[in-house]
Amino acid sequence: MTAILELRNVDAAYESTQILKAVNLAVEEGGIATLLGANGAGKTTILRAISNMMVRVSGEIQFAGRRIDCKATEDIARLGVAHVPDGRGTFLDLTVEENLRLGAYTRRDKGIATDFDRLRGYFPHLMDRRRQQAGTLSGGEQQMLAISRALMLRPKLLLLDEPSFGLAPLVVQEIFRILRTINRNEGVSMLLVEQNAHLALELADHAYLIETGCIVMSGPAASIAREDATRRAYLGY
Repeated sequence: MTAILELRNVDAAYESTQILKAVNLAVEEGGIATLLGANGAGKTTILRAISNMMVRVSGEIQFAGRRIDCKATEDIARLGVAHVPDGRGTFLDLTVEENLRLGAYTRRDKGIATDFDRLRGYFPHLMDRRRQQAGTLSGGEQQMLAISRALMLRPKLLLLDEPSFGLAPLVVQEIFRILRTINRNEGVSMLLVEQNAHLALELADHAYLIETGCIVMSGPAASIAREDATRRAYLGY
């Protein structure tokens, strides 16, 4: 398969503090890759490097055959890269619908209104609350809103940073079920950062393990999930 995203020898730093060191990573078109590792290993920094957000990057990042490492964050979004950040990024004082419309700010087509019907197929309960202030939603509903807002971009690639964080297990299972459906129905590629290694490896096709800013192992997710030593050393289960 063709890679929709490739990182080649990518370093990244916050001011003078280097976090990533010669990272090589790829996400196949229509595939799901997961990035696993301990807190502080550099997982979030990889997503920020792809979006050129808050981090200084060197090396090469290609998306759909085009270099994006020197592009502005908004231009990367216009190419079809949607970032669901840690903390969800909800605009608490706006309504659900206003949050969703912000997700489509880079679009110039006339299909935005019909996308509300599309999202209803994935998140019917959330779409029933379109007029509700987003700050009154539960944590799970706010995470669903963050994913929905990203989908309003009509992305080719979703970057997901800890979508399970702070949520009840049943809510997490539902969100991962929806992510799988989105991938299958719409062919949206995904790069998933996730502390719940078991769920992440079930969802993903390919996995990368990161330690102190370096990729230390990669391979098919199913193979990594079967390695007892790997699970104990890096994944915590």
